Amino acid sequence: MSAEAHNEHAVTHEDHHGDHHADGHDHGTYRSYLIGFGLSVVLTAIPFWLVMAGVLAPQLTGLIITGFAVVQIVVHMIFFLHMNHRSEGGWNMLALIFTLVIVVIAVAGSVWVMYHLNTNMMPVHDMQVMG
Repeated sequence: MSAEAHNEHAVTHEDHHGDHHADGHDHGTYRSYLIGFGLSVVLTAIPFWLVMAGVLAPQLTGLIITGFAVVQIVVHMIFFLHMNHRSEGGWNMLALIFTLVIVVIAVAGSVWVMYHLNTNMMPVHDMQVMG
């Protein structure tokens, strides 16, 4: 290897390993992990307290817990999975949106099919006809 080729290889090798955060990935900081952890603890403790204290009606408690669960999913995606519109050139967000569309279609279709099967296939019990 010539001296020029060796120097060129050394420069590109330094540039590649010297800049760890220029790879297109969003890396979290210690502070962001602590914020995410704190939010996760709070978003877990409040629904736990609501259930254990029994301060609200069961249906309302269920809706509130569902809301806290959705917020906690978003917190985890932002603070721990580092998902935003900038990471991976926007492909992570596009993949998330596609996944959400598929899940909504699958869940809504399943609920629709089960509802109509229950409505149309369950036998009608008429005790007066038997007597």
